[in-house]
Amino acid sequence: MESLRGHLLIASRKLLDPNFNRTVVLLIQHSDEGALGVVVNRPTSKTVEDLWREVGDSPCRSPEAVHLGGPVSGPIMCIHTDPGLGEAEIVPGVFFAATKENLDQLVSQQEHPFKIFVGHAGWGAGQLESELAEGAWLTAAADSEYVFYDGEDLWQQVTRRKEELTLPKMLHIKHVPEDPSMN
Repeated sequence: MESLRGHLLIASRKLLDPNFNRTVVLLIQHSDEGALGVVVNRPTSKTVEDLWREVGDSPCRSPEAVHLGGPVSGPIMCIHTDPGLGEAEIVPGVFFAATKENLDQLVSQQEHPFKIFVGHAGWGAGQLESELAEGAWLTAAADSEYVFYDGEDLWQQVTRRKEELTLPKMLHIKHVPEDPSMN
């Protein structure tokens, strides 16, 4: 299977696992060895400022929510738009960081959007491919609009958009009018 790095995994309506029900996951890594991603639509009640009082060395006044990246514990991770602090570019203009030095700088600035994650989602070799084959996930190319979207309805938006793009192809419909009443 071709790598889905830089894609969104959108939990299908069939996926009832409470860890992933109605989630949107940004895949940071995907290879034959497995996959790693972060849930981009699970903000917690804890702010980055609260978290940084516990783990950081530099002052931080960020009111941004810390996100629950998934059920697997691990290092604090960040997706952001600052190329100078990017350890990897996930999609054009969206970068990943996990080193303490980069995280300290990212949370103390206000110029570049960022999301901080505790926990992540992980799949062993072949596990994600099995879940995709079972219909547990839909996939879509990621972009910064969805990655940094803060509304509570992200899952609904990307699911609706995916269905709008997929249904006409499945039904071999050549043109879908903007206004369905024009049909």
